Amino acid sequence: MSQEQRREMIVRAVLPLVVEHGAAVTTAQIARAAGIGEGTIFRAFKDKDELIQECVLEALRPDDALGLITEIPLEARLETRLAEAADALRAHLDRMGALMASLHQSGQANNLRKRHRGGDRAASVTAMREAVAELFEPDKDTLRLSPQQSAAMFLALLFNRPRDEHTPDVAQLIDVFLHGAVVAR
Repeated sequence: MSQEQRREMIVRAVLPLVVEHGAAVTTAQIARAAGIGEGTIFRAFKDKDELIQECVLEALRPDDALGLITEIPLEARLETRLAEAADALRAHLDRMGALMASLHQSGQANNLRKRHRGGDRAASVTAMREAVAELFEPDKDTLRLSPQQSAAMFLALLFNRPRDEHTPDVAQLIDVFLHGAVVAR
């Protein structure tokens, strides 16, 4: 196994522990989760902080969500495609939120945020918009906006909705997005 493969394997194994314990995760827990000796951790990473930083970068990467979105059948109804995309993106956001909450509780969130401010965020947003735009392509002749504009608007609605008793669920959001808020007269 190459050094890069070993690092990736450790990060994937340890990420759930960092979500659970934050920076308080021990090297013994890390080694157990990754199925390696504690010394191997420090041959792959300079210290535990570097490993945690790599876990944050992994959590921020939307690759898993993008993979799920590309698997959505384009023959399905647009409402169904958007609902599945919303589920994949919500899981990604929930994972990021859980990680940041855990790191915040262990006092590390601010340090990591300062180090990763900006980063690949623009690239991630672009990749998500492009993936969702592909879901609009089969219906592009019926859209008032381009697939890219539709995707950008859909993501804005999805990502910027508050969480309270007045917040529509995803199905309601998709229905209003596709059919409008005004009842036809």
